[in-house]
Amino acid sequence: MSSNPSDRGDNPQDPLSEMLARLFGAGGAGGMDPSELAKAAGLPSDPNAMAMIFQQVQAMFSASSDGPVNWQLAKDNARRVAATGSDPSTGPTAAREVDEALHLAELWLDPATDFASTASIGRAWSRAEWVEATMDSWRRLTEPVAVSISEALSNAITTQMPEEMKSMMGGASSMLANMGGAMFGIQLGQAVGALSKEVVSSTDVGLPLAAGTMALLPANVAAFGEGLDIPEAEIRLYLAVREAAHARLFAQAPWLAPHLFGTIESYARGIHIDISKIEEAARDIDPANPESIQAALSGGVFQPQRTPAQDAALERLETALALVEGWVDEVTAAATVNLPSAGALREMIRRRRASGGPAEHTFASLVGLELRPRRLRDAAALWAHLTQERGIEGRDAIWQHPDLMPTSEDLDDPKGFGRRRELLEAADSDVDAALKRLLEGGFDTPAEDSDAGEPGAGEAAPETPGTDTDTDAGTDNAGDEGEADSGSDGDGKPGAS
Repeated sequence: MSSNPSDRGDNPQDPLSEMLARLFGAGGAGGMDPSELAKAAGLPSDPNAMAMIFQQVQAMFSASSDGPVNWQLAKDNARRVAATGSDPSTGPTAAREVDEALHLAELWLDPATDFASTASIGRAWSRAEWVEATMDSWRRLTEPVAVSISEALSNAITTQMPEEMKSMMGGASSMLANMGGAMFGIQLGQAVGALSKEVVSSTDVGLPLAAGTMALLPANVAAFGEGLDIPEAEIRLYLAVREAAHARLFAQAPWLAPHLFGTIESYARGIHIDISKIEEAARDIDPANPESIQAALSGGVFQPQRTPAQDAALERLETALALVEGWVDEVTAAATVNLPSAGALREMIRRRRASGGPAEHTFASLVGLELRPRRLRDAAALWAHLTQERGIEGRDAIWQHPDLMPTSEDLDDPKGFGRRRELLEAADSDVDAALKRLLEGGFDTPAEDSDAGEPGAGEAAPETPGTDTDTDAGTDNAGDEGEADSGSDGDGKPGAS
């Protein structure tokens, strides 16, 4: 990239180079080594990869994109990252092994849960296929964040930009508006690509990223079992049971996936970035010193500021994810009770989540969601207690409606869930009875009857025979006072015994 102004006649600079030159001087970036700049920004150091990324970013500056983020750039970058390293081909042998493992997993799950099989075809995915299959879900989850970041950066840049640069940019305001989205797209691609090397199935992050599909990633399953003295077939089968259990849960509780995605989206829409922190960090950056950029980027200047509403949404999300993972953990343990390595694999997966599983790192880096996988053990204990208390059918029936779901308080006190639920059901029953009585006219007593002409305690009802009012009053009194007065005649005197 030429930075000599004299070159502009024969080889004019692109807008990005021009802006860097005006920002950092004729050296483009103050004489900074591009590899150091890439390292400070967390981008790949491979020259070919960097060249391709900058070509795509420059294309975004010169052409409009679909929304604030170039999602094609994000997908391409994710596939590129996923392709690095070894990824054995998912040929016929791998596909057959995965299909057989998922088919056997379905048979093992039948006595462990009341949820029926989904009859989905098992798939063996490569990492690139996982990226393709899940990218729409990542877009849905992160687009509100991308919009917030793009707007924040655009506002910060336009307010701090010198007047002479504003005149130079001319009608390129849309370019500035999309700059933050382009950066976010690159980072999203990096995160999703890295995640493709960790996940072992389509639901490994606790979310149905590819709804209606059961899939394992053979390359990652093999990497998961490295160093373990456990046959790969047993590892594959155990992970297949977890995948099939996730699939049954999301299929039989159709409200669950929208609830999880909606909670994440409501959290993301409320993200606020403190522009003053960005401006303060920008003043402290020395373009000739990559370490100053590294310090600025790692100092939390882009860290979203949480609001009370976001804290509440985050707690709901953590509880819901813990309930999903806890149920799968408990059901898988019951289904694989005869698998010799089941106990060791169960503990390994629990520790993997506790030390920072794929979902925690991805959400934390992209949208600031710091999941607490320690709740997995609490949720598993709750589902185990409900299995003993209500049986498999009663336990799984709780997933019928979101209002029936345990809360974070129930995770703290699993044994008290049944008692609290009984009190809630009793209160609901009282409300239903009162509503039924109201609809049947049990409370429909004229105001004048209660204010005047109503006998006091111990007094006989006045006799006004031959009137409609008297007949109605007698009917109302019988309905209100119950069967206790059934031994009296219409005059209020004792009847014949």
